[in-house]
Amino acid sequence: MSTENQNSQKATVVKLTAAALEKIKSMMAKEGKEGHGLRIGVIPGGCAGLSYDLRFQKKAYDNDIVYQQGDLQIFVNPESITFLNGTEIDYVDTLKESGFQYRNPNAQNSCGCGTSFS
Repeated sequence: MSTENQNSQKATVVKLTAAALEKIKSMMAKEGKEGHGLRIGVIPGGCAGLSYDLRFQKKAYDNDIVYQQGDLQIFVNPESITFLNGTEIDYVDTLKESGFQYRNPNAQNSCGCGTSFS
């Protein structure tokens, strides 16, 4: 079995709400990135020590965990799985706030900006 097939059969690491999925698809269309996948990762930085990293990417890297949500491919590198496993990403657009919100059961602390955690 190929690595891609093995990876696509693994459990979902991060779940996108319907609102987040809709916003991501809208952003992909606006940026001309249809057919790309969404890379979700964790990078060092931010006021709490780690930050979420979302970006569009044409293809997965060889060692990525790859899975599908709707018609969107999601790529997660193995190093980020420990920090992201079980995370739900939502998108809100209200008078008070607008943007992606992360509900991460692995975060011990998070910062007021909502995109940094430890």
